Amino acid sequence: MLELVYSATRHSVSWAERSDRDVLLALRNGDEGALNELISRKTKPLIQLCQRILGDLEEARDVVQVTFFKVWENRTKFDERWSPNTWIYRIANNLAIDHLRSRKSRERSHEPVRQHMLHVADNGAGRDLATLQQGEVAAIFRELSAGLSEKQRMVFLLREMEGFSSPEVAGILGCQESTVRNHLFNARKYLRRELVRRYPEYAAGFALDEGEEVAQ
Repeated sequence: MLELVYSATRHSVSWAERSDRDVLLALRNGDEGALNELISRKTKPLIQLCQRILGDLEEARDVVQVTFFKVWENRTKFDERWSPNTWIYRIANNLAIDHLRSRKSRERSHEPVRQHMLHVADNGAGRDLATLQQGEVAAIFRELSAGLSEKQRMVFLLREMEGFSSPEVAGILGCQESTVRNHLFNARKYLRRELVRRYPEYAAGFALDEGEEVAQ
């Protein structure tokens, strides 16, 4: 019994010391412990991404559960030359987009964002986006991003809100880096314009280099 306890503890420590790539290679070989470790590491960031895509926490959790099922189901397809995050996030992103497309009703009973933000402005003069609560920023983004194309929205989310590099975003979305840069440029330009038009009181807090050029 002592040996079993010791072995289990040692195994747990060994997982903590392994990289994401090592975990996925073990997963590829059918190690269920590697799957548990991956779930422990990636659940929170994947839920965050899917919630931003879907705007619903419970739906995001459902999609993430399916994501790990798909990861396990397709584990033998993982190529060690790939970035672990790129592979996992691409699966989650595709599932979230599919879920969004198949959603029958997008109606929500929340207070209109415009009225909420006007109320905030009345009670907090001088505030900008840097001082807004995360939920308020998310609410603004959901409203403004309705005018973006699907790819523009995903590029902006992954690049600006999730912090992925352009090569990583290209890998997740299955496109060229130049396409990512184009979508990002156009998304920033559109969001800046709409923010100024709809919420001028917050426009100063939305960073955008007006001189930025689209990389070819």
